[in-house]
Amino acid sequence: MNSKIDPPPLVLASSSPRRLELLTQLGLRCQIEPADIDETRLVDEAPETYVERLALGKANAVAGRLAAGELTLTEAGSGEAAILGADTVVVFKGEVLGKPVNKRDAIRMLSMLSGNQHQVLTGAGIVCSSGSRSVVVESTVTFARFSNQVAEDYWACGESVDKAGSYAIQGKGAALVADLQGSHSNVMGLPLFETAALLKFAGITLW
Repeated sequence: MNSKIDPPPLVLASSSPRRLELLTQLGLRCQIEPADIDETRLVDEAPETYVERLALGKANAVAGRLAAGELTLTEAGSGEAAILGADTVVVFKGEVLGKPVNKRDAIRMLSMLSGNQHQVLTGAGIVCSSGSRSVVVESTVTFARFSNQVAEDYWACGESVDKAGSYAIQGKGAALVADLQGSHSNVMGLPLFETAALLKFAGITLW
């Protein structure tokens, strides 16, 4: 008779409530440990390279804190923890759009995206006892054309504040989206199909 081996504890190196919600959707429990790293984009760094570097950088930063004894695991599991990091950006005509710094910046981004197509890139990386792996996923989003007043009203609802590209597809921002090609969960901040493969590499299965 085979005895069941518990999977390693999962740590999410992010404070994003969307990523936690998506992992919960998969039936997973995880410990939240936001990573404090320099997120400055390097000169001429490709968006794909940028999000992948940050995803692994966040996971490695938390792994380092665990190794140094600065963190205590609260989630049950067997063996060393699996640390999942992620980073998401919006790319429009080669320009990387991160989180808006203020209202003016948010309105600028929304006005640029209005009536146009853009890409959402998410890098996801995992660090565990087996090593590390990462992936970059791209989705293409087309916005309906909307007025500056709609952009103002959307800002006023509060969703833009901490979102790449100044919108949230899981909220009222969905009303701005005319078309989506690719992973919906990727636009939310964590591509679930690819993340499941990373978790399997770390010994965490969904079934």
